[in-house]
Amino acid sequence: MLSESPPVQSAPSAARSRAADLMVAEIEANIASGRLPDGSYLPAERDLMAEYGVSRGVVREAIARLAGRGLVEARPRFRPLVRRPGLDTAFRALEGVVGHLLDDRSGVQNLYDLRVFLEAALARHAATNARKSDVEKLRATLAENERAIGDSDAFYVTDVAFHAVLYDIPRNPVLPAIHKAFTAWLSPHWLRMPRSPERNRVNYLSHHDICTAILERDPDAAEHALRGHLAAAWQYVRGTFETL
Repeated sequence: MLSESPPVQSAPSAARSRAADLMVAEIEANIASGRLPDGSYLPAERDLMAEYGVSRGVVREAIARLAGRGLVEARPRFRPLVRRPGLDTAFRALEGVVGHLLDDRSGVQNLYDLRVFLEAALARHAATNARKSDVEKLRATLAENERAIGDSDAFYVTDVAFHAVLYDIPRNPVLPAIHKAFTAWLSPHWLRMPRSPERNRVNYLSHHDICTAILERDPDAAEHALRGHLAAAWQYVRGTFETL
């Protein structure tokens, strides 16, 4: 049996796609160069049509592609807003892929294991490299975490803040972006975990152990405390996934 040939794109459709490609490439270059600054508006549709000599359909297709890449923020009845690409944009672009991972047992486990791997290394790094300002911030977030034990919503916020300090200490801008991504991707499941003042206190004491090991400049103890904390947390997290 002969296999079916892929559909051939019509000439008008192909021409429209090429025109959109050219328009996207030029606008993307203007954003990268700063000619279209972050936070500025793209020209109105009719102005883009005149500038590029294209139809309204081509303009809208190009804007949809730019929005898909995180380069513009497009809302109905509003002119698209330029968003200069950054790390946060790159991770937001992965949300669709990660969403599929969160529906798969091995995908969820792999994502969580990656978090453990990173934070174990970050805890070790903090124990040997944390500056005085880092230590003060870690202590402050731990104190806020303790004060929030009786309020699970507030405790969640301070829990995220405590872990965020570990990602800040290396002074690498990629790491805080990764932390934000983990938080965004997994927060729906964190918020479905069983929460109570008793459980909050257990988590606080784990944070206290991590902080103490870092303050004592003991990387082995810091990593051990971090891994123990996240291993215990996983037993609660996995219960929020029907497939696990």
